[in-house]
Amino acid sequence: MRTLSKSRLLAYRQCPKRLWLEIYRPECREDSAATQASFSAGHRVGELARRLYDPKVKGALIDLQAEGVEGAISRTQALLQSAQPIFEAGFCAEGARAFADVMLPVRRSGKPMWRMVEVKSSTSVKDYHRDDVATQAFIARSAGVPLAAIALAHIDKSWVYPGGDDYAGLLVENDLTRDAFGRSGEVRGWIAGAQQVVARKQEPRIATGAQCSKPYECGFLAYCQSGEPQAEQPIHWLPGRSSAQLATHIEAHDIIELCDVPDELLNDKQRRVKTATLSGRPHFDRAGAARALAAHKLPAYFLDFETIQFAVPIWKGTRPYQQIPFQFSVHRMSRTGTLAQHAFLDLSGKDPSRAFATALIATCGERGPIFVYNAGFETARIRELSQRFPRLSRSLLALNERVVDLLPVAREHYYHPTQRGSWSIKAVLPALCPDLSYGRLDGVQDGEMAMDVFLEALEPQTSQARKAEIERQLLAYCALDTYAMVRLWSIFSGSALQV
Repeated sequence: MRTLSKSRLLAYRQCPKRLWLEIYRPECREDSAATQASFSAGHRVGELARRLYDPKVKGALIDLQAEGVEGAISRTQALLQSAQPIFEAGFCAEGARAFADVMLPVRRSGKPMWRMVEVKSSTSVKDYHRDDVATQAFIARSAGVPLAAIALAHIDKSWVYPGGDDYAGLLVENDLTRDAFGRSGEVRGWIAGAQQVVARKQEPRIATGAQCSKPYECGFLAYCQSGEPQAEQPIHWLPGRSSAQLATHIEAHDIIELCDVPDELLNDKQRRVKTATLSGRPHFDRAGAARALAAHKLPAYFLDFETIQFAVPIWKGTRPYQQIPFQFSVHRMSRTGTLAQHAFLDLSGKDPSRAFATALIATCGERGPIFVYNAGFETARIRELSQRFPRLSRSLLALNERVVDLLPVAREHYYHPTQRGSWSIKAVLPALCPDLSYGRLDGVQDGEMAMDVFLEALEPQTSQARKAEIERQLLAYCALDTYAMVRLWSIFSGSALQV
């Protein structure tokens, strides 16, 4: 019988095929940038948890990489005879293995026991966390650990970093002892089911579906899809929610192609997408788009932000996962149609927020529409800046009153078959302005890459030459975002653009 790690048991809980592939075809796994970022956040929160639960640095950290699985589990058994905190303690029992984030010595009725804490970088307790904790508790108790309690610690999203390297209060605990201890039978069943899966010589035949993204994004999705018939024009290109009647029809008739969806079950926008996709001809209501923008006169500003977020805040006055703007680009079009670009970017490593807000107010002036693409993002960031800096609040909120969103104009009046159901600016731009391309940019080509290189620029070991290269790439990327809006506005409004 193979000994299965807790992570593989949870993979089984998500999808038996995922478990089989993780063991026999791990090379087929492709984790997304978002998944990798989640792993990084988890490591950072785990490191901080060790400081918070062991402020006097009296605990022992088990290094799985250095000690190996057997060595880690053996050392855990020795440390359990002591009365010091243990981090990454390893347990093995009943064909399963787990490593606990935090083990704290306690006494119950005069007897030495242990309290386990699992640390997560999420901001609440999820249902799959309960499975995680139940599995941890079962394996530890089955291995003979006198476990008194088990809790899950997660990030308090409302907590504000006071500075000075003081992170007390960042994590909040939820005691899950009763729930976890009461699920031993379930966990034993998961282990038995998982063992049956890994004993198979052939991978389970399970179709892709909702389990591919819940509760985690599965890195084997592309592999699994490659073995299934793929639609040339899939129904997931339809925008918005499907009606109950449409969803029932799709399931009953096993439909995957857009052409097989009855028009009478679609709303107006969905029918436009279907028609454009099947015909290969774009839909463009030029008159409607022009009317939507007619009230907004020059001068005009075209604005885009780049932001960063930290599970563990590094700047005083900020919260976990708060989107903190570090860069903006503004293209200003004068009354005569002259275009000028302005930019802000702070790679100093200091909190860029106040300088960003001050520069934004100065750059955008006091009148004229401020065009953005998907207004909710920029306006939310401006609102947060106004709360952090009360003296700038009136001027910042005045900017929000001038914001005009180009996204609804695109959604209501334009669709090209190449958009594949998306109205993101990166989907619309190539259709309307084929001479512009993010793919031609050197280095940074999307928001994830912008965040990655920003973090790289903050690292002390990053050379000045590399920082200069990062600065150039970020400025070029953000400038294209706002120039793209200028071009879209010109086409939608029917206004000639001076080049």
